[in-house]
Amino acid sequence: MCMGNNIKSTLSQNDNAKEYLKAVEDRFRSTDKSLGRRLMAELTTIKFDGSNGIHEHVLEMTNLIARLKTLGMNVDESFLGQFILNSLPAQYGPFQIYYNTIKEKWNVNELEGMLVQEEARLKQQGILSI
Repeated sequence: MCMGNNIKSTLSQNDNAKEYLKAVEDRFRSTDKSLGRRLMAELTTIKFDGSNGIHEHVLEMTNLIARLKTLGMNVDESFLGQFILNSLPAQYGPFQIYYNTIKEKWNVNELEGMLVQEEARLKQQGILSI
């Protein structure tokens, strides 16, 4: 009832629910592959532009990871941290240097907290404009 008519018309009519769901799965298996490829490309190329806050940016990247996970593509949290740091503009250069020089690794929540503080500092100094 919730499926669009354009999708319904591409599936064969079937009275057995298991067979019908199997047909739906088979029909959209290649869609999962292309969606995974698109999500991974978005994750690796996304850049923080300041139009939203850093919190929203990190949340968007975390959501991309969650969507990839549902497709069976797991991304380690340390990779996500590096993706987040790589997505930052040049104004965050000193922050990135600081992160690289400390011995401990932050989880994504700690990294986000530190980035929110850095964003506030940059705004206060007038370095970061939105």
